[in-house]
This record gives sequence, C-alpha cells and structure tokens, in this order.
Amino acid sequence: MGLFNSLFGSNNSEEKKEIAALPWINLTSLDQLEEIAMNSKGKPQIIFKHSTTCGISRMVMNTFKSTYNLTREQADLYYLDLHSYREVSNETGIKFQVMHQSPQLLVIKNGTAVAHASHGEINELNVSSLV
Repeated sequence: MGLFNSLFGSNNSEEKKEIAALPWINLTSLDQLEEIAMNSKGKPQIIFKHSTTCGISRMVMNTFKSTYNLTREQADLYYLDLHSYREVSNETGIKFQVMHQSPQLLVIKNGTAVAHASHGEINELNVSSLV
C-alpha cells in the first residue's frame, strides 16, 4: 500500500503536514469574508480554495506550496476546504464576484478580487507581482 500511496497520493496526515508548512489561515466562517475584505485595504489577502477529494487540486496545491514565497507581513494566505465549508465557498464567489471553480486562487485587494485563477493557471499566476 505504501508504493500505491506514494504514486497516487493518500489522504493521511502527510497531506495535513504539507498544508501546515505555509502560513495558512483556515477560512471556515462567513464572518471571515468581511474581515478579508477589510484587511485587504492594508495588505493583500489570498484565498486558496481546495477540493480535498480531487487529485488535480492536490497536484496544483503541491506546486503552489513549493513556489509560494510571501511572508505573513506581505499577505495573508487563507485555506478553504470547499467540501467542509461549502457555504463559505459559495459566498466567497458571490462576495468577490468570481465564478466558483476548484481548485481556485483569489487575490483580494481593497475589497476586490484583483486576480483569480483555477486549475493549472494558479501556478502561472505571479502572486508576488500583485503584492
């Protein structure tokens, strides 16, 4: 089973450790969306919407994690498990006027989504240039 999991991934504590490696802030409530809009007036807010059951989402997240190089002082980075927090995911699209996709990355500045991407385009988005 170890070889199978290493080839195709697994849903174990290894993935949870990887998620913890970045300065993630868990996005779990609707109230946080208003905080994100307000905080985006001082520094960019980044939301990564992740599907925990999708292999493509996992691959995109792994690449994103390996290239993300911003500090907490430069931007806040939110992690949204869209299966566990479906209502928050839906409201994110409404609040920031971005059609839902998964995986998806949103960059919020001054209360507005200034950039967003999904699937492989996430890793083509130069997040550092938006900060």
